Amino acid sequence: MACERIVQKDWYKILGAKPSDSLSELKRKYQKLALEYHPDKQKADVPAGEVEERVQRFIEIDQAWKILGNEETKKEYDLQQREANLTNEWPLHAQISLEDMSWNEDEQCYTLSCRCGGNYTVFGSETRDISLVCCDTCSLVIEILQ
Repeated sequence: MACERIVQKDWYKILGAKPSDSLSELKRKYQKLALEYHPDKQKADVPAGEVEERVQRFIEIDQAWKILGNEETKKEYDLQQREANLTNEWPLHAQISLEDMSWNEDEQCYTLSCRCGGNYTVFGSETRDISLVCCDTCSLVIEILQ
């Protein structure tokens, strides 16, 4: 089965920010852009097409802040971005369900042998949070189907 990749907007790029920026830095960048693109702050002589583009830009800026301005949603977005980068940068070896992996009661983890001789390991506490797992020896990645 092919791995479908959903292309998301880069909320950091929309704010002109970096993932390492602090919350106060993100807020400063958001406020600057929101003021610049706010519909109430537009000049009267702006062409209609440009007004619509600026309104759309303002909506994107607002959406970016709603995601990045909240620690919980920012953390979730950062995880999704990391996962997307992994999928794009590393070869996806297989899609596996947890039932196809071996459960190790002592270490409280699922394991699967990789074709290189290494292992894919998912700890029981991580099963809801991750869907991509790297081999501990090579560059192959499996996708855990939920």
